[in-house]
Amino acid sequence: MKKLSTLLLGAAALLLGTAPAPAQTYQQVWADEFDTRIGPGWQFETGGGGWGNNEKQYYQAANATVANGELRITARKENVGGYPYTSARLKTQGLKEFTYGKVEARIKLPLGQGLWPAFWMLGANIGSVGWPRCGEIDVMEHVNSENKVYGTIHWDANGYAQYGGNTPAAVADYHVYAVEWTPAAIKWFVDGVQYHEVNIANGTGSTEEFQRPFFLLLNLAVAGNWPGQTVDESRLPATMFVDYVRVYQLTNAPAGVATVYRNCNYDGAATALPVGDYTLGQLQARGILNDDVSSLRVNSGHQVVLYEHDNFQGASLTVGADNGCLVGNPLGAGNWNDKASSLRVQPVSAPAWSATLQAEAFSAMQGVQVENTADTGGGQNVGYIDATDWLAYNNVTFPTSGTYTIEYRVASLSGSRLSSDLNAGAIQLGNVDIPATGGWQTWTTVSQTVNVQAGTYNFGVYAQAGGWNLNWIRISRAGSNRTAVAGSGAATLGSPLAFSVHPNPTTDYLTLAAPAELRGGHLSVLNLRGKEVWRGTYDGRTVDVSALPPGLYTLVLLTPDQRKLSRRFSKQ
Repeated sequence: MKKLSTLLLGAAALLLGTAPAPAQTYQQVWADEFDTRIGPGWQFETGGGGWGNNEKQYYQAANATVANGELRITARKENVGGYPYTSARLKTQGLKEFTYGKVEARIKLPLGQGLWPAFWMLGANIGSVGWPRCGEIDVMEHVNSENKVYGTIHWDANGYAQYGGNTPAAVADYHVYAVEWTPAAIKWFVDGVQYHEVNIANGTGSTEEFQRPFFLLLNLAVAGNWPGQTVDESRLPATMFVDYVRVYQLTNAPAGVATVYRNCNYDGAATALPVGDYTLGQLQARGILNDDVSSLRVNSGHQVVLYEHDNFQGASLTVGADNGCLVGNPLGAGNWNDKASSLRVQPVSAPAWSATLQAEAFSAMQGVQVENTADTGGGQNVGYIDATDWLAYNNVTFPTSGTYTIEYRVASLSGSRLSSDLNAGAIQLGNVDIPATGGWQTWTTVSQTVNVQAGTYNFGVYAQAGGWNLNWIRISRAGSNRTAVAGSGAATLGSPLAFSVHPNPTTDYLTLAAPAELRGGHLSVLNLRGKEVWRGTYDGRTVDVSALPPGLYTLVLLTPDQRKLSRRFSKQ
């Protein structure tokens, strides 16, 4: 905030060139959300002139209020203390002081000639060493009606020195203005985008001031050395809006796997928590107040157990996924908004999951044929695969996000290559080499490891080269024990029921090999266009398909409990 005649230290001495910081994460250590009042971490400064900046306002507490969850600092035209304008200046001096960290505020600024809003920091030793020897970090400053903001440091280098940068910004809208301050550097950001940086490692350029505690300030000045003495009074009253101020510090603690928010819809003060148990005291040490959690984000593979009372007592609610509002929450356990006094963040072991797609149970294909297989288990395989042929399997569900192993049961006389994808190539899963197995019915298993987001996809196999056969595809969550499941193009992977048809190809009748519990299910036969050409009820006997013209068909069995299974067959 302080602006005097500039002695700019050589900028080259302040550019980066430092080693990267060790891997750490930021944890919130203090915040004021201004939900209903100005928090106890602030005090007001009272007086006029701006302490050396030739400002024209008189600072007083009356010009700072909280409404609608915002701090409002308002500059007005009124005579107080011999000054023609009034405004407010808040500071955390003696109450909240920090050495290093990420300091940010979400602010909306007024525009007008003579206005000078700022969010800044001063060295806590200013009372003993004075300015500029205490050091100053301007997180954000703006003057007049400019369409940019400034970030600057001021210090003593055997005389006054400053080094700053600026970036364009639509300041009349809310933006998050921040610095990240470490022993090596200070970086400036607007909405998470860095625009300026200064090297302070080892006190380079006499920057030792920035290795000590600082306190925070917020103010809206009227006139002064930087904006000038002209004031556009038509812009008054003018208000600087502050949604929140937050301070984070680096910690070697494990990265958070769950984030709790003060407000619904993932708004307000946010604190990321690693796996662990948190009593009320431990939550408060991280800035989470009693009965003050309204929404959560939970990483895949984890859950949060909320407890009504401290020390994990009373009613509890387990949240295993993002929950945007604990008011009338979708878990059906009543209102848990602002109710938690302790909580546990826990890993959740994914249950074993594996499923198998029979190759001939494709939903669509190009160029391939189905034949009987000599592989273990019998049945059919897909063969006569040439380069650019493909197979598609619809409605394949990956139950959780994470790593999967995809295995392919293949045979090839001289070796080849396949690739796989999701949703007609929108997501490529990569290539897999097929070794020479020595015969068309000499089988081996090849695999690939992929990362897939939870969801239901159309799974595709593409022949990068020809000369191979495919019997089945098995998809397993990494680390799972395999459970072989008969797959189908129409069924969700993981169905516990299996059935097969034979002979395949057929000339007149199909025999279904299926559990007795499937009897009474609805049967239908679909042609390649998906049109139903036959229907009936499965009664454990054969199905007469003699009237069908030659071609490829899908036999669909809708089970009594409404699960859909299907098998491909060829009518000759």
